[in-house]
Amino acid sequence: MSGKVPARSGRSGRTRRILGGPRPEAVPALVSRACTLVGLLDIAAGAFPHFRHSRMHALAEVLPGALGPFAAALSLSAGVLLLLLAHGLRRRKRRAWRATVVLLPAGAVAQFVYRHSLLGVLISVALLVPLVRHRDQFAALPDPRSRWRALANFVLMGAGSLALGLVIVGAHARRMVGDPSLADRIQHVLYGLCGVQGPVDYMGRTSSTVAFLLGALGLLTAVTTIYLAFRPDHPAARLTEDDESRLRALLERHGGRDSLGHFALRRDKAVVFSPSGKAAVTYRVVSGVMLASGDPIGDVEAWPGAIERFMDVARAHSWTPAVMGCSETGGEVWTRETGLDALELGDEAVVDVADFSLAGRAMRNVRQMVKRIERAGYQTRVRRVRDLSEAELDRVRRAAEDWRGTDTERGFSMALGRIGDAADGDCLIATAHKQDDEPGPYGDLKAVLHFVPWGTDGASLDLMRRDRSADPGMNELLIVASLTAADRLGVARVSLNFAMFRAALARGEKIGAGPVLRAWRGLLVFLSRWFQIESLYRFNAKFRPRWEPRFIVYRSSGDLPRIGLAAMQAEGFVHLPLPRLLSPRARAAASGAPDTGAERRVSAA
Repeated sequence: MSGKVPARSGRSGRTRRILGGPRPEAVPALVSRACTLVGLLDIAAGAFPHFRHSRMHALAEVLPGALGPFAAALSLSAGVLLLLLAHGLRRRKRRAWRATVVLLPAGAVAQFVYRHSLLGVLISVALLVPLVRHRDQFAALPDPRSRWRALANFVLMGAGSLALGLVIVGAHARRMVGDPSLADRIQHVLYGLCGVQGPVDYMGRTSSTVAFLLGALGLLTAVTTIYLAFRPDHPAARLTEDDESRLRALLERHGGRDSLGHFALRRDKAVVFSPSGKAAVTYRVVSGVMLASGDPIGDVEAWPGAIERFMDVARAHSWTPAVMGCSETGGEVWTRETGLDALELGDEAVVDVADFSLAGRAMRNVRQMVKRIERAGYQTRVRRVRDLSEAELDRVRRAAEDWRGTDTERGFSMALGRIGDAADGDCLIATAHKQDDEPGPYGDLKAVLHFVPWGTDGASLDLMRRDRSADPGMNELLIVASLTAADRLGVARVSLNFAMFRAALARGEKIGAGPVLRAWRGLLVFLSRWFQIESLYRFNAKFRPRWEPRFIVYRSSGDLPRIGLAAMQAEGFVHLPLPRLLSPRARAAASGAPDTGAERRVSAA
């Protein structure tokens, strides 16, 4: 295993930043802002009658899409479409460019045919010229996607149309007949989105105007949803059998360098290899963010080649590159080769088996808890996956699924996403057992810990699951059992949980901590109500580990909120709940595909 960090390449830092990390070009950003502004003006011109008759009416009337007797509805439609396209233009997406190039001339022709407006044609041309002149800057490929984007679009567009429809109905309140309630207005909007007259009535021609506006919103929702459902498929990347075999070969030679290396074998990740094939980076694309996790796999000398391929793919698709949970060495190579920045994210708890002991005052609480549980009749077993029978593996899988504790599978950077796969025979399973008078659905099984290999002499904790009716302390019991059995199994080091912002929590509670550090710690403690930040740190600290820092690598500070949201989506903390029959797990079961989610290290109870 090579631990040597590759030498600095001959490229200058500025050149590496330009070549490695895609920066938003000036023209796409300006065109995106122009489309956003025009879209907002179009929406305002269509939705608000006072705006249409204000001094800005002269400008609004010549915007692309303001046509003839259907001016209000078409203005609203054009505004919504331009807003939808603006984000794609900013990301330099080719399809967004094509749609905008078609939309602007169509609006210009309509302006001339219906309104004989030369100024309207000029406005369209003013936006069209930079788009055509700089078309080479709009070359980003489509994102990986699935048919579920259509459902998401229907939900989001439907909610937006309902909100905007209520604004439209309220904007014409002076011409309402009577005083309809909020329920009547909502019903009127819902009917109007479907092209049906609702309970709210207006004087004069306002009823038809509102009907056209609501009908346009409903039509846009339907058309965009149908487009997303039936557009040419560009599925999300998955790890192929050949990719997995190549990764396993790299892990056999270099897997001992990073405790997160084995998690690269998640089958819902994609991979790019270095030109030599001696290194690789695995990733997943979430909301336009290209998320890698851990260090690159393979020979450290070949890392720059794999990183360059990763950045090439990010640039080709205009994805935001990011790395979650890389080591200090990995962070140094990433920042040096790409010009990206790094920020310490937290610390990984690593226990050296030779140094672990339950003796001493510092381990008294753990020692007493383990002894108490053992006296209560619990027994433990620590084995390789290959040593379990298929029937016992099936029982462990079903129990882990039932004991998960959340409706959503969690895990990405530090979770394998499966238990008992035939290719994962070197993984460890620690189980706790107790004979009860009335055995449960899983017999005497009470808790499960699953570890993945960390090279030839290490193990990295994947998940912890326990029966909620079992006595407290199951996780402590099984971790101690695993550390005790590690030497027999040839394991010299064990990676436990990852403690986010561990340094801030530890320093913030010490004497002499400043007000800023104490305030930051207070915020983390508050957030721990939902994300187990503090409890996971304190659980790790019980075993007296050494702390290995982990980092997030990112392009600019402005990308951090987006990267954070994408990471939470990937880890399963933020998701769009789907009906149970439509969930990925149900579909996987129906098709015979393996379930790819897992929750790692989230329960310290």
